[in-house]
Amino acid sequence: MSQMPHTAMVLAAGLGTRMRPLTNDTAKPLIEVNGKSLIDRALDELVAADVQRAVVNVHWCADLVEAHLTKRNDIEIVFSDERDGVLETGGGLAKARPLLGDDPIFVVNTDAFWAPASPTPLQDMVAAYDTDKIDILLLLTDKDQALGFPGPGDFFCEADGRLTPRGDAPRAPWAYAGVRLIKPALYDGAPIEAFSAKKIWAPLYEDARIRGHTMDRFWLHVGTPDALKDAEMWLRRHGET
Repeated sequence: MSQMPHTAMVLAAGLGTRMRPLTNDTAKPLIEVNGKSLIDRALDELVAADVQRAVVNVHWCADLVEAHLTKRNDIEIVFSDERDGVLETGGGLAKARPLLGDDPIFVVNTDAFWAPASPTPLQDMVAAYDTDKIDILLLLTDKDQALGFPGPGDFFCEADGRLTPRGDAPRAPWAYAGVRLIKPALYDGAPIEAFSAKKIWAPLYEDARIRGHTMDRFWLHVGTPDALKDAEMWLRRHGET
């Protein structure tokens, strides 16, 4: 694949329970890290990569998210309304399916970002995405080059990107970095109900239709108030003003 996707799905409907009390009255994507909201950081990366349209799902504090995003005029914003109930990552994509088109799209979490660099990891992913062989390409980060991710890791990744989930292993070297390239048709006929996107991923490992793309960037995960403080400290130490 050589052409940058036109559309991205930005996941902004979560309750942000681990970020409480900061999310008692606002949505986690609106929390600012060193003066810029998490969702704006995600959208800035998409704009820099020439993505033209973002489908944003909303649930918790949906009105606030929608009002905030009306201020952006550099990317088309389309909302997928989940006010009636939490659908998780899989259900959210199933509901938004009519808005996504048929070409590959980015799916982006809003609670993580990486140290600025050029080319961006998004551009690198597009270059690595072979649409004849791959249905889902996950962006991965070296667990040892990450801040705010205390977990044991998610995947083992071979040189050609073939993935093995960590399973019962005590540790895996690669963590999912919150961005993936997918074919929206994977969600054709999927139920509009709460389910994890990992249900869609599961049958794709055996034939390597799901693969990983490893990035050489420092990655920051902002999932708790303490992680927020650490991320702000890191950014100031590395020159972000």
